[in-house]
Amino acid sequence: MYVDKPMRAHGLMQAVARVNRVFRDKPGGLVVDYLGLAHELKRALATYTESGGAGRTTVDQSEAVAVMLEKYEVCRSLFHGFDYSGWTEGTPAERMELLPGAQEHILAQEKGKERCVGAVRKLSREFALAVPHDEAIRIRDDVAFFQAVRSVLAKRAAGEARPEEELDHAIRQIVSRSVASEGVIDIFKAAGLTRPDISILSEEFLAEVRGMKQRNLAVELLRKLLKGELAVRRRRNVVQARSFAEMLERTIHRYANRAVEATQVIEELIHLARKMREAKARGEALGLSEDELAFYDALETNDSAVKVLGDETLRDIARELVETMRNNVRIDWTLRENVRAKLRVLVKRVLRKHGYPPDKQEKATRTLLEQAEVVSAGWAAYGVLR
Repeated sequence: MYVDKPMRAHGLMQAVARVNRVFRDKPGGLVVDYLGLAHELKRALATYTESGGAGRTTVDQSEAVAVMLEKYEVCRSLFHGFDYSGWTEGTPAERMELLPGAQEHILAQEKGKERCVGAVRKLSREFALAVPHDEAIRIRDDVAFFQAVRSVLAKRAAGEARPEEELDHAIRQIVSRSVASEGVIDIFKAAGLTRPDISILSEEFLAEVRGMKQRNLAVELLRKLLKGELAVRRRRNVVQARSFAEMLERTIHRYANRAVEATQVIEELIHLARKMREAKARGEALGLSEDELAFYDALETNDSAVKVLGDETLRDIARELVETMRNNVRIDWTLRENVRAKLRVLVKRVLRKHGYPPDKQEKATRTLLEQAEVVSAGWAAYGVLR
């Protein structure tokens, strides 16, 4: 970079930083100074070094400690009335036993989960800035407890990691007393349950959830499990997953608005789990494969105008559509409009052949192509597509 105009402060630092950015075989940068900016660079470097790059004098640790203690009191207030004193001296198993009650305590509050997750995230950030101050060491066990509760409350159904979870993991290593190896907390153990086969939501497990004393925790656990099951089904059966997702959302929305009690919501979620399990077995009853069932559902089989065709005709349509898709889609078909247009024509041809209601064909075609995108992704993964 050739410097031929005055520069100072953060503008000068940003310019130098851009030039010095390395990439592949570029080891550094070269600044050619025509004006004599060495003194301005020294001044900018002094400010930058003192401020840690934040544009102001480095925050005094006492200020960081004060903010940390403020966030700590917010977290403590959320757990007011809940005795977690056993967390400090208890064994790992005893600490784990505290978590179901702690979660229930939070979930019973108005927007308790959101408030707790946010408050602990802020405390974790301030705690990281305050370590190794004596005040930070003093409260580290409480911080570890708050993080353990937050971990099971915030854990996603699909289990993917998030940046703030990685930060929490690092801080749990600092506070040292994490509840399990590598800071991983199993949501089922934390709820005091045997880990189930999530894909089937067995009657034994549903009965175990129904018998939990912590009713709000039972709701949260079922919600996570059902969302996880829906994520799996969305990759196979678009219509079925969408229908169940709407039912789950309505139930949880009523619960969040305190329109129904936790006990009633548990029963509704258990009923939904059973319907999802039964839906999974429909293919065998209809004599259809999993792919054929997905296309069968996409035919709007609940519509009265479609029902008149009869199950046998609808099954034939579903089988023929699967065969048509397998013979005509390619790995990159979703990116090629000419291929999509050809498939639209083929789908409509199959629908007309079997007497599908004309006024329903356009919407059914859109849904069937959407289903084809999902199913073909699985075919590509298993090498069915070329």
